[in-house]
Amino acid sequence: MDQIPRLAGVFSYLSFLTIGGGMAAFPEMKNLVVNVHQWLTDEQLVHVYSVGQMSPGPNMMMVAEVGYLVAGFLGALVAALAFFLPTGFLTFAVGRIWNRLAGWPWRDSIQKGLGPVAIGMAVAGLITFGKGAIHNWLTLAVALAVFAASLRTRINPALLIASGAIVGVAGLR
Repeated sequence: MDQIPRLAGVFSYLSFLTIGGGMAAFPEMKNLVVNVHQWLTDEQLVHVYSVGQMSPGPNMMMVAEVGYLVAGFLGALVAALAFFLPTGFLTFAVGRIWNRLAGWPWRDSIQKGLGPVAIGMAVAGLITFGKGAIHNWLTLAVALAVFAASLRTRINPALLIASGAIVGVAGLR
């Protein structure tokens, strides 16, 4: 039970770092969940995040799994609410104001400035995730093959996921 307030604090803070998507918060999530609070290992966090990406619904529901591993069902509930409610309310409030600011001279500049920020934070998350997921030449080869296939073809991502799982079972036991 003593972890519940910490879970709420960590995930409400992380909520505000998700500009550009959940991956943008991954570097800080790794720092807080693995290094600071030691709730999970680096490998466990990568596993939970990967499964969350494959699951239907919001991919960041994986925060509930982290909460569950730390403090059971109550931890899952607190982590999910702390992660989704703050930015949900912020998005609602900004959305209500944004249309009224259509003629405001700073509006276009804000939109143009947030795009690169979102991309930069997402790439930082990707690099942090890659450091935890790529362990040898085989995992590097899989990552590069999936990246190339994603860029050059219109292949269904489910096929890439299934292929990666097959390679993992065959080559990484």
